[in-house]
Amino acid sequence: MSRTINRVELLGRVGGDPDLKYSQNGTAVCQLRLATDRRRQNGETEADWHSIVCWGKQAEAVAEYVRKGNRLYVSGSLAQNSYETEDGQRRHRTEVHAQEVVFLDSNGNGNGSSNGNGNGSREAADTAAAEVF
Repeated sequence: MSRTINRVELLGRVGGDPDLKYSQNGTAVCQLRLATDRRRQNGETEADWHSIVCWGKQAEAVAEYVRKGNRLYVSGSLAQNSYETEDGQRRHRTEVHAQEVVFLDSNGNGNGSSNGNGNGSREAADTAAAEVF
């Protein structure tokens, strides 16, 4: 049996305030954009933008504590979605489905990590930041 891996780790800045909505069955869904820097061959940096999606208690924590410009560490998996626009055009979108989000900036009591269980702590943020750097 062949083994495959779908894992993404990002450390970047939030491009706008998170968008929190609730599904028809009441599950919280939060979407946000995360910018990461990529160094070009000429030495300049260029921003890459990533679409991040969180669910449940994690989504609510992200919506409550994260704001535009905050630094986040996100780990999760890539997902390809397609949808049809109102004018009938087919669109494709690549998203990172977050499994862990670590808040690296302090917004009062917003420092810590948020996983699917909504657990978080300052120590988790420090540990993840140390591991990523």
